[in-house]
Amino acid sequence: MRIPLPTLAATIERRLLINYRVDPAVAQSLLPASLRPQLVDGSAVAGICLLRLGALRPAWFTPPVGWGAENAAHRVAVEWDDAAGTHSGVYIPERHSASRLPVAVGGRLFPGVHTLARFHGSEQFDGPESGDRIRLSMTAPNTTVRADVRVGTGWTSTLFETVADASAFFRNGAVGWSPSRDGRRLEGLRLDTTAWAVQPGEALTVESSFFDALPDGSATLDSMLVMRNVPITWTVPAGVGPAGPATATAATTVE
Repeated sequence: MRIPLPTLAATIERRLLINYRVDPAVAQSLLPASLRPQLVDGSAVAGICLLRLGALRPAWFTPPVGWGAENAAHRVAVEWDDAAGTHSGVYIPERHSASRLPVAVGGRLFPGVHTLARFHGSEQFDGPESGDRIRLSMTAPNTTVRADVRVGTGWTSTLFETVADASAFFRNGAVGWSPSRDGRRLEGLRLDTTAWAVQPGEALTVESSFFDALPDGSATLDSMLVMRNVPITWTVPAGVGPAGPATATAATTVE
């Protein structure tokens, strides 16, 4: 039996949310049967979260120092039903990390199985007119991501009319579900913050082996959001969560 997870605190030092418009049937093929894609304007929403965490620790621990590393997750925005009604969140088939710590304990001491990956990147600060520049790449077995992003220079999206619309959508999807290490159940984490803030990002270059491998035309790069220096807490969500096994409903896989 897993020891109950304490509330964890951390700081999002930098987070890129790379968002795709995806054909609903293709998105459903990536999900377990207990989840369905959350639709916006008739399309599923999926993407990549490239996250640099700092000071991860039990929330009671002060001063705010702790573990930190680059991390990544492919995500699909989802809905599910229970006795209380309909809920929204994200499904994360597999997480990646530059650190061996979450690889060793993920799916054991806390939810989410992690795969070890290499990250390379740089941040260039060009000022408010031209925007800051973030370049990141991740390489793991069977998975690569590359992104070159200009921060805060405008907003373009076919899914969300405004940055505020996109911000509200992703903030509401605070619960992330991942397959357990044995693949028999879903394990959840809930992210909360009192300081949620996003900036628009312009994707100069984005490459994703995951989305590029989906059927032609089924996944289209839509938009980019950037978060910086946001304090967060993580908790195990209340309730039993989505029922059923964590296996996808079709043969399409994420790795």
